[in-house]
Amino acid sequence: MDIQIIPAGKDLPIDRAHALSMTIKSFKGRRDVEVHLFRHTWDPEEEEAIDWDRLLAAQGMSEAEEAAGSRRVILEALTPEERDQVVAYLREHYASRLSAIMSAPIPFPVPIGLVALSDMGEGKTIGFIHFERIPHFALNIPLRGFYDLSQHPPIVETEGNPG
Repeated sequence: MDIQIIPAGKDLPIDRAHALSMTIKSFKGRRDVEVHLFRHTWDPEEEEAIDWDRLLAAQGMSEAEEAAGSRRVILEALTPEERDQVVAYLREHYASRLSAIMSAPIPFPVPIGLVALSDMGEGKTIGFIHFERIPHFALNIPLRGFYDLSQHPPIVETEGNPG
């Protein structure tokens, strides 16, 4: 399994700044499915304590409706400690099923108008892994994984009906 943790090239304005993804070798009939891991809930006090004007690209827009998704993108990110805990968990429980784990800091300032993963709806090919439903998931992190199966090739190619 390839694990890439890209360090921040400079000091980050907030600890909650790390995106994390994993690539599952085989998942729901698809191969090499990329799953974006994120926090799906957070303490409202944490959200209140953040200086949004320092983190968002449009100064003075932090309370605007179009900034809500961008704020949630930051709140969904992991701290370095959380990232390391999740990577250790994945390595321990899923090493044979994963081909890669990748982490990088999100770029700051965050643009206005982004859609957060927690705002996405499930559908025919889009879904979430609910880590809280996994019996051995004991981390105190409200973790979910977002995937889009339409972005990945099927494991078995279907052949046309012979004539």
